Order: sequence, then structure tokens, then C-alpha cells
Amino acid sequence: MTDLSYEARGRRYCDEDISLSSQLGEAFDVALCHPRHAVALMDGFDVALVRNSGPVIYYPREYEQFRDHALATGARVFTELTGKADMQGKQYLVDLYRAGYPVIPTVDTVDDLGRLPECDSYVVKPKFGADSVGMSIVGPSEISGINDRDVLIQPRVDLEYEVSFYFVGYTFEYALYTPDPAQRWGLTTYEPSETDLDFARGFVDWNGIEHGIQRVDACRTPDGELRLVELEDLNPYLSLDSIGEQQRRTFVRHLTDALSTLARTERPSGCAR
Repeated sequence: MTDLSYEARGRRYCDEDISLSSQLGEAFDVALCHPRHAVALMDGFDVALVRNSGPVIYYPREYEQFRDHALATGARVFTELTGKADMQGKQYLVDLYRAGYPVIPTVDTVDDLGRLPECDSYVVKPKFGADSVGMSIVGPSEISGINDRDVLIQPRVDLEYEVSFYFVGYTFEYALYTPDPAQRWGLTTYEPSETDLDFARGFVDWNGIEHGIQRVDACRTPDGELRLVELEDLNPYLSLDSIGEQQRRTFVRHLTDALSTLARTERPSGCAR
């Protein structure tokens, strides 16, 4: 599932998916389709691989139909539909912050602003948004008057850089970071420490996804700590053009193995094909 026509800021969705599907085609019979057509086609394939299909806010009805059909038929979906992070919206950031996890401080009501550190401005964004759609920056004098229905509220924090950790299943693949925080997609290779990997793996373990791709996005704060920005478990862009050829080959090999394993698993009993 991909949307080759979607124009993402700073990224070429179509290039990544055309290249990746071509490489996977060496091991599988691969077909590309838009999410709007997935239900009509997915029963004819062993696995539905969700890739750069764009924010589901642009096709919510079709995405729900896809999920409902997959769950009803026991379809093998990669990433599996059990994710607790972006796959379900961004409520998890509120819940994880409340539970004491190392995430960007996040609340979802102006009544809880006191739980956030003092700041010069706030970031307000929809719980079911993506690609910064609907995001706004609000000053302290304005924040109490916002409509806080279905939004997240976070302090606008200083950061040294953003870093992303990429996983297939529970296997760490590579990490990339932004030397210039103002250039979110100006990525280069990052060599994580064991402490960094423990941080990222903590969220992957929390999410419990066996079959799928996850991208753990974090920021390094001025005090040297990592804080989770988001856990993308639905259709994470992989920035494969920002890693070396050997890393790409390793990633594709691991993805091929993971898809082959999933294709061999039995469908849940009682599901119609």
C-alpha cells in the first residue's frame, strides 16, 4: 500500500517505494496499490505491506475499511495492526508522559498545563494529525483560550538535534539524525551509544510489535537527555536514500526475511479469507 502521488515536505515518498518494491520483487510477486484500493485487492496476496501511504487523515473511511477487513479475515498486515503508538493516534504521548516515560512533556487539556514545564510558547497539534498538519505555536497568554478538543499540548523545547532509530520487528537496523534541527529531513548517519539503543528499544518493547517496521523519533535536549517525539508504527518513511548501500542491502534482506516469516504464519482460526 502506497500513495506514489503524495507530496511530502522534504521527502520523496514515491522514489523510496518504487525502489523498495523493485528490490522486494526479487523475492516476491509485488503489486502496488493506493490505500483506497487495498480492500478490493488484498485477499489475493499473502501479505499487505503498508508503506508510504500518506496520512490516513486524508482517507479515514477507506483506512477503517482496510483495518476492519484485515481483522475480519485475519489478513497478514505488515506492520501488524496491534500498534499502540501512531497507529492509534497520539494519545500514547499523553499516557506515556503521565506514566513517567522519557517523552516530550505532553498533556491534552488546558486544565493540565500545570503539569508542563514553564516555556515561552506551546506547540498545539491534533491527536490524529501527521506531517505537521494543523499544528500551531501558541504563546502563554493565548494557550488558555484554545479549543483543546482532540489536541496535544507540548512546551516548545530547545533541542540539540533530532534522531530517529529504525527497527524491523525487534531488530535495530540503523539510526539517522539532523545536525541542523531546522532541517528535519536533512539526515545523516548516527552512531548510537548503548544508552541510546536502550532508550529506543524501551519504546519498541512497550509497543510489542513482532511483524512490522517502527521508527522511534527522539530529540536530544540541552541537558543531554533523549526524549521521545513520536513512535511511528503505521507507515514510517525510512529515508533509505540517507544510508549507505551496504546498510540498505542489510535492511532489505531483513525486511524480506520478516515478510517471508509472516507469510508462513497461520491465519487466526475462524477468519474468512
